[in-house]
Amino acid sequence: MDTAKDTVQHDAVLPAGDDDTPTLSSHALEALKEFLAEQSRAVEEASSAAAEDDVALVSEDWRLSQFWYNRETAETVANEVLNLCWLIDSPAVACIACPTLYAYLKKIDPNAPAQILEYDKRFEQYGSEFTFYDYNLPEDLPSSMKHSYPIIVADPPYLSQECLEKVAKTISFLTRPGQAYLLLLTGEVQSGRASELLGLHPCAFRPDHSSKLGNEFRLFTNYDPGTRLGGWEQV
Repeated sequence: MDTAKDTVQHDAVLPAGDDDTPTLSSHALEALKEFLAEQSRAVEEASSAAAEDDVALVSEDWRLSQFWYNRETAETVANEVLNLCWLIDSPAVACIACPTLYAYLKKIDPNAPAQILEYDKRFEQYGSEFTFYDYNLPEDLPSSMKHSYPIIVADPPYLSQECLEKVAKTISFLTRPGQAYLLLLTGEVQSGRASELLGLHPCAFRPDHSSKLGNEFRLFTNYDPGTRLGGWEQV
């Protein structure tokens, strides 16, 4: 059976007249139109599939030091968090200043028990799962959240010692007694402080952002992820 491409190649090319400008026969022209339409549909379907895989987020606000993760990073961390949820009888996830992670968690599993702690009130769109959070007031949170989260993911908005120290106080406030899992996404410059303040180790997996940043970012955990996240980086 001839494809549209084959028909266009082999069908007769007819002269248009005295100017000798060649033209396709009506059959070849219809075949070409069909071929181009199929190509257009394929492109549209691919674009639609990619859009479905992405999560719609509000625009980044550089004044708040907002830089969203790219899809690979967000999905990798979200899947790790969901794996941890399976290990806990009553899972609860606190997402400190990492709205991209929260959004992908809810996309992958709409029933994921997650709470987003954010300064940006545009995220009030998430209703009761939104809690206003100012890292300058690290324990100014509802009393019901105290010692209630066995899984905490934090992405401090600034790469400063002061910011990490205050976020560490928030983590201490939120952490449920017993086995707790902590994931920290921050700049590599914070490696020493992450270890000293929270006892964290860097993983081989390297997080990335939709906007390319000059600072190298790392993912730290307080538990050995085994083969997940590339495992703990060997020093």
